[in-house]
Amino acid sequence: MVAAFLGSTILSVVALRFLPVYFTPLMFIRLFQQAKDGRVLTLHHHWVPLRDMSPYLPQAVIASEDQRFMKHHGFDFHAIENAVRSNASHSKRKLGASTISQQTAKNVFLWPGRTWLRKGLETYFTILIELMWSKERIMEVYLNSIEMGEGIYGADAVAEWHFGCSAHKLAKGQCALIAASLPNPRRFNSAHPSSYLIKRKGQILREMEYIARTAQ
Repeated sequence: MVAAFLGSTILSVVALRFLPVYFTPLMFIRLFQQAKDGRVLTLHHHWVPLRDMSPYLPQAVIASEDQRFMKHHGFDFHAIENAVRSNASHSKRKLGASTISQQTAKNVFLWPGRTWLRKGLETYFTILIELMWSKERIMEVYLNSIEMGEGIYGADAVAEWHFGCSAHKLAKGQCALIAASLPNPRRFNSAHPSSYLIKRKGQILREMEYIARTAQ
């Protein structure tokens, strides 16, 4: 059983290094939830290569979600340390420290949840994709698979349904709004941003400028 698990998971990771990810477990979970609640089944998702997305979108999600994405190997231990320290002193608002690599592993191979089993499998798949995929491939899969609204998954679908354009035509500010919504995309709508989302957009734009300056 262990050999079968290791073989099948490694083969899956190798295959998805090259193949588009058209469906994820979360997509099916959301469809089940919609059916259970008597809602219209909604799933908008189109796979597009990273080269067909606005260059501002990966910049925005790195600025918002994982500023050390290009430097770490799947886990940002500095961010984990800061989150543990902050969460120990502030009980109301808990900080997370999941990297883009971890979120990609969860989105593509696993299900939502906070059990030790799920976190252990997330660690395992994060290590695999960091070993077998390039950073560009991880970003490509992340931006195609992440939930970006109610029934909306990936950059091209959110560009179409929230901004009436393709992922390639997204403006810098629109990319920052999308990135600002990602912690809770079903609550925060990038098409109709709240005052909080607009404020967060400004912060992300400033972070993007700072990262661009320090990279020169």
